[in-house]
Amino acid sequence: MFEIEIQNDAGYPINEGQLIEAAQWVLADHVPDQHCAMTVVISNDEHVAQLNRQYRGVDAPTDILSFPADEPPIVLPDEPRYLGDLVIAYPYAAAQTEREGHAVQESLVLLVVHGTLHLLGYDHDNMARRSEMWAAQARALDALNIPLEIVPALEGAEHGEAEVD
Repeated sequence: MFEIEIQNDAGYPINEGQLIEAAQWVLADHVPDQHCAMTVVISNDEHVAQLNRQYRGVDAPTDILSFPADEPPIVLPDEPRYLGDLVIAYPYAAAQTEREGHAVQESLVLLVVHGTLHLLGYDHDNMARRSEMWAAQARALDALNIPLEIVPALEGAEHGEAEVD
């Protein structure tokens, strides 16, 4: 089974089970080897801004950063293959969803789906890849009963989300 760890040291109001379900659904749809793991960190704007500055040279917070594991990943006997980390700035994401009039938890599910796809190698750096990623994302959101209407508002414009290599 997939091992999804949620770190929410600040105790932000999230439905941890729903975020785990979102990551597991994406992984089950794309990863034949179910012996893998990832971490979702729910953090604050300052922490994410520091990571964004350090890894992307952007001096600002963002909603999510994806940190894929090194390729090839280090494989330890009897340990799951580690896919990487997602770091979500809860205050940034909450403010973004409030502006757009969506539920915070649904937006967090979208971010986990989106970030997990990045961990699996999806990207939206050109139209062909964006189309492929958006289709996979829509399939996951539909299966998770998240309204697709939240996607254009949160992802239609470049909002700072990025994959970090």
